[in-house]
Amino acid sequence: MAGVDVRKGMPETKLDREEFGRRFRQLFFDPAFEPQQEQISELLNIAWEAYDNSRKSPRTVAAGPGFADPAYELSVEWLAARNAITEAQARHDDPQSLHRILLVNGSMRSDQTCPGEISKSWRLVQIAAETVKAAPGFEAEILDLSRLASEYGRRIFPCKSCVSTAMPLCHWPCSCYPNHSLGQVNDWMNDIYLMWVAAHGIMIVAPVNWYQAPSGLKSMIDRLVCADGGNPDPTSTQGKDAAKAKALELAGWPYPRHLAGRVFSIIAHGDTTGADGLTRNLSDWLSDMGLISAGHMSELGRYIGYFGSYAESHEALDEDKAIQHDTRMAAQALVNAVTLRRAGKLPQPDEGLKEAQPK
Repeated sequence: MAGVDVRKGMPETKLDREEFGRRFRQLFFDPAFEPQQEQISELLNIAWEAYDNSRKSPRTVAAGPGFADPAYELSVEWLAARNAITEAQARHDDPQSLHRILLVNGSMRSDQTCPGEISKSWRLVQIAAETVKAAPGFEAEILDLSRLASEYGRRIFPCKSCVSTAMPLCHWPCSCYPNHSLGQVNDWMNDIYLMWVAAHGIMIVAPVNWYQAPSGLKSMIDRLVCADGGNPDPTSTQGKDAAKAKALELAGWPYPRHLAGRVFSIIAHGDTTGADGLTRNLSDWLSDMGLISAGHMSELGRYIGYFGSYAESHEALDEDKAIQHDTRMAAQALVNAVTLRRAGKLPQPDEGLKEAQPK
């Protein structure tokens, strides 16, 4: 690894025992926990010991055959996620399987928590689902990202940008989580990876939030970076050894595109501005991963109740027959494209070509 340089110098983030205890006890703020203080103190001692010793993956097994270092200890949770992805890919590749469409509700709004009302994105997803399910040989799966804001323990942790250190340091699937020593558990992404891998087509429906994708959708996008160039063998980098990952990249990394060839559709909607920009951003991202657009009618940027009141936005959608129609057409375009793709009639024009510098 001669010539490999790993830069250091960030401020220390490790907590002392007192601050760790204060944060841990915040989990038990409810007065109902007060009779259990002795048990909470015992749990705190265990949690502190795991944190103080940086026990990220407390249960590991030898990687086994098929890995660069079969003796290297890998997290049993990561291995389970990897095996599940392998099975999902097999379902995707099975020519006898149903055509599978993943519909992503990118809105954080839900009537199950503070907003008190469903989102327009959810309604458009339902319209698209009806179109998909009506097509012979098709099935639809809905990924409702609003659950990040309304369901207990449902979360997507932030991407740590391992890619920017070196692409091989970004493992497929992501190995950054769970991190038990930091309490970073119940990460949803291992389930979400399976949905994307098994799908033949993906439709994303999302509102514009301050010219950007909603926070939950953006979190998913960031964490899907490992699907585009990610390293399927953490033993090759001995876990998270930055120097080894840099050496691998400099030796020539192939950037495997794990989701390439799937077909996509997008519906971005706003009330005053930003819909076209979000549509382009999502399209650029998906195309860059090697996914294929289902065509002009499958990528929509629309306004619902333009400059109208938020309070009457659902009524505006009721009256907007055009966007309801266009949503059906976008879903139908995706159905058509998946049918052609699986029949070998929708080739990827750049398949087999090599980039000068893939990223």
